[in-house]
Amino acid sequence: MDRLLPTLIIALVILGVFALMLHGWASRRRRQSGLARPVPAPEALGSASLVVDGWYVATTVADEPLERIAVHGLGFRARATASVHPEGLVLTVRGQRPMLIEPSALRGAGRATWAIDRVVERDGLVLVGWMLGASPVDSYLRIPEPADAAALVAALQALTPAPATDPAEGIAS
Repeated sequence: MDRLLPTLIIALVILGVFALMLHGWASRRRRQSGLARPVPAPEALGSASLVVDGWYVATTVADEPLERIAVHGLGFRARATASVHPEGLVLTVRGQRPMLIEPSALRGAGRATWAIDRVVERDGLVLVGWMLGASPVDSYLRIPEPADAAALVAALQALTPAPATDPAEGIAS
């Protein structure tokens, strides 16, 4: 009987923390509800020049790797396949409809070591900078094979349009 009250207090605190986490996630989704939806990948695409398997880690506000995008299926980590086609990058995240990042929407590609809640070895993530409607975002992919990750970065850099302004701006590779 003397342990019942502390146990109930701890249980209430834990439930309160979960309720606050749920409220925070719902608030983030509400704030981001105005973001454009990713372009769905069309059924008919040119043949893929590269297909790699790995994990989708996150999409964040550009240059803010702690500000996760939580809407339109971009909020959760999952297995993914990235394929490079003449039409752009097709990102197929398990449980979501495949999306197309067109070459005109690409801002660049490079390597990263960390994003939101994932820290890996140096340059262990592939960073894809792109425009989600009018909003610049960064998507992070974990490609376990270093040669595949390097090939993906090179293929995306080849698809990325030349910068219209200062070439020093953008994403470092």
